[in-house]
Amino acid sequence: MTPLAIVNKEIVDLHNFFTGWFNGTVDRDQLEPRFLSRLHNDVQFIPPEGSVMTTEIIREGFGRGYGTNSNFRSHIRNVDLRYFRGELALATYTEWQTGATLSPDANNARRTSVLVEMTDPITWLHIQETWLPAHERDAGSFDF
Repeated sequence: MTPLAIVNKEIVDLHNFFTGWFNGTVDRDQLEPRFLSRLHNDVQFIPPEGSVMTTEIIREGFGRGYGTNSNFRSHIRNVDLRYFRGELALATYTEWQTGATLSPDANNARRTSVLVEMTDPITWLHIQETWLPAHERDAGSFDF
């Protein structure tokens, strides 16, 4: 597989896991092996609101979120490998969410940049999300 195909699969698989996690349809013991173990010890996740979340904050949030939103769905679009050198890859993509009870809008979309290390499995080093502008969000489809 090409680096883009590997990164694309990782992003889609991880977001499919998130959907199952918040829906409560994956086993609760899968949080560590399918998600948390992939985060670098010093990972920073910056959601669209601009706060900085560490691994511990992410762990606590996901622990509380299991099975809390049976209507949540997400869909990944436009994965682009922006930079790849050695073991580091910088990728961007858009994430579309529907039924998102913890977001300001239940139907929302965000542009995400991620820095990952191309280990097996991939290690997530940095994640930054930004709300898509209204005109881009409104032109998109939430039919997924």
